[in-house]
Amino acid sequence: MTFTILHGNNLEVLPTLADNSVDSIVTDPPYELGFMGKGWDSSGIAYSVQLWTECLRVLKPGGHLLSFGGTRTYHRMVVGIEDAGFEVRDMISWISNKTFPKSHNLKDEWAGWGTGLKPTVEPIVMARKPLIGTVAHNVLTHGTGALNIDGSRIGHNEPIKIMKAQNQESKGFGQSIGRSEKTTELSAKGRWPANIILDEHTAGLLDEQSGHLHGSGNISDVENDKGKGYESSGYEVSYNGRANRDFGAKGGGASRFFYVAKASKRDRNEGLEDLPKKQAAFGGHANNEQDGMTKQLVHAPRQNFHPTVKPTALMGYLVKLVTPPNGTVLDPFTGSGSTGKAAILNGFDFIGIEMTEDYLPIIKARLEHAETEFAEAQADKGLF
Repeated sequence: MTFTILHGNNLEVLPTLADNSVDSIVTDPPYELGFMGKGWDSSGIAYSVQLWTECLRVLKPGGHLLSFGGTRTYHRMVVGIEDAGFEVRDMISWISNKTFPKSHNLKDEWAGWGTGLKPTVEPIVMARKPLIGTVAHNVLTHGTGALNIDGSRIGHNEPIKIMKAQNQESKGFGQSIGRSEKTTELSAKGRWPANIILDEHTAGLLDEQSGHLHGSGNISDVENDKGKGYESSGYEVSYNGRANRDFGAKGGGASRFFYVAKASKRDRNEGLEDLPKKQAAFGGHANNEQDGMTKQLVHAPRQNFHPTVKPTALMGYLVKLVTPPNGTVLDPFTGSGSTGKAAILNGFDFIGIEMTEDYLPIIKARLEHAETEFAEAQADKGLF
């Protein structure tokens, strides 16, 4: 497990990397919104077909790209990615409620009107370099092309029920050809990963709205406690009462169907104790109801002064989803190093590219701390 940090413009650095040399790319490029008046957020680099063509080149066949974007500019980034030759496979939505409305509120005759909604969703494009042959052949040859489904399932402590469809042949007059019968099975693997990810606060709000749900979701709406079953559309699904319905799954709030990225309070500045603190503006502007204007939020000085730090838990889930065992993760927009930290903690090699020199000490310290933490965890495993 190693990491390499390359300083410079990624349009100049990426061409120095070898063809087909990385297993995945997980990155958080500028959203091209002119964030806080920063020049790096209005250069158009996120739309550059040249950039994404270089990313395509260095990826192994079938390798996946995950790239964050802003809701107003995401479409232009995705067009650039597609024009470079990637296949767009999906979009993951990261829903976080720890944001502030960025709005200009009007007064006088238009009091109560504003110019923007609260930004709670960040879209993440999932794209893939074209396969060579079938998925199976590509995975066997290059180790890339598929998603780590079982390693990314939504975990819980007990087995859950899953529904499986089984095709039945027609047995006579009056019966439908291609009849489908659903049966329940128990799975201890967890729920299939979804294209929605929540933060801890949003998950709590969702659970408040949903209340406690039974382990089988909405089955309780159509099933009685005596186990008479449910019949619809020509097939019957039989359950054996409440005890069977709740077996292996005690239920809970609706958030249990999605991955919840629980961010540690130490995450941002962990490993940076020896670095000087600097003043940094928070992510944008907050709504000021009193004067109808927006004011910039400013944190107390801190070691990690990067304005848009992603939680390591979130980035860890993403790198694990698209990176094969012992693979190499590339981030062309390293920022403060959250992708690299997550990659190392999950046992992957990492290559990062960062243009802003001020962030390099932060990246180096965070990644070295992650290396130590990973090594200690591996040593602890060896004791048992």
